[in-house]
Amino acid sequence: MLGVMDHHTTELERAFQIAKSGRCGSLKDIRSQLRSEGYSTTRITGGTLAKQLQALIQAAQTPKGP
Repeated sequence: MLGVMDHHTTELERAFQIAKSGRCGSLKDIRSQLRSEGYSTTRITGGTLAKQLQALIQAAQTPKGP
């Protein structure tokens, strides 16, 4: 389902929300989701940000213990 941009949420905040959701498997997927929701992806750059988002993606996809 395509989302609608929330004018109170920045693209960076939304990128973190998407990464934590477990619905995306890569930074490319996050950028695609952002664009589909009407967000710009121009600020979704840089090695540090990429590492943070990748860590969140991985944590969201790691099965939780019993």
